[in-house]
Amino acid sequence: MTDWGELLHQIGEQTGLRLLPDNVRQIGGGSIHHAYRLQGDSGAVFMKLNTPDQLAGFEAEAMGLEALAATSTLRVPRVLGCAEAHQKAYLLLEWLDLTGPGGIGDDSLGKGLAALHRHTGKAFGFTRDNFIGSTPQPNPWTENWIDFFREQRMGFQLRLAADNGFGFLLADGRQLMESLASFFEGYQPVPSLLHGDLWAGNQGRMDNGEPVIFDPAVYYGDRETDLAMTGLFGGFGRDFYQAYESEWPLSPGWEARRNLYQLYHVLNHANLFGGGYGRDAHGRIRELLDQVS
Repeated sequence: MTDWGELLHQIGEQTGLRLLPDNVRQIGGGSIHHAYRLQGDSGAVFMKLNTPDQLAGFEAEAMGLEALAATSTLRVPRVLGCAEAHQKAYLLLEWLDLTGPGGIGDDSLGKGLAALHRHTGKAFGFTRDNFIGSTPQPNPWTENWIDFFREQRMGFQLRLAADNGFGFLLADGRQLMESLASFFEGYQPVPSLLHGDLWAGNQGRMDNGEPVIFDPAVYYGDRETDLAMTGLFGGFGRDFYQAYESEWPLSPGWEARRNLYQLYHVLNHANLFGGGYGRDAHGRIRELLDQVS
């Protein structure tokens, strides 16, 4: 049972926000954290709440949102606070009244994402590790993209998969990692700032159609990874892709790399949820191997 009076009192001392304990409404949408709409003197606030061991995840999310906001490309919720209070970890964000994803504003989202990807770094990775869902996502600075993707994305997920009972993925998975260079012939990615987890559920629209993105897993990587994720669970219309390519056309071979990058997220789903995702990942690995044989 949450003592909202004491919790919000401590949060107020930390953030300067006066939040009202008699106006707390739990909302859905998250499978990892509890989410709430709070009312304060300055309007509504969005809160994620969990146990103290989840603070690192909130801190990583806050840092990612602030990195995206600093580009002034796509709108993200403003971070209002992130800390531990009254034996809880919390993340406070600006409350935005959003409609569902898709439809009006798809072209603005495509153009905005291309503009975001124009913000580049000197290497691949990020200033800290973060999470993809609840799975750790290592981000050590790495000069070479293929090395980064092999070790910190594919290799990391395959090692987790072996620990989670999907050892049948290892032999073919290792063969695929040894063949990664074949997907990048004539193509050298630049380290673009990425949302990192851009599926349909992590974007929405304001009433005026302005796109908003949230719940990021930010790092510097190949821009095609963000686009690959948009195609994995649907929700992005033709206007989105046409607008993106009008700003920054994709390079030859992107279709094969899209399948490769989607595999990372399918492996992560296998590690998070089990079930048929392991078989799906194996089928995708075999299809990718067929392309390089």
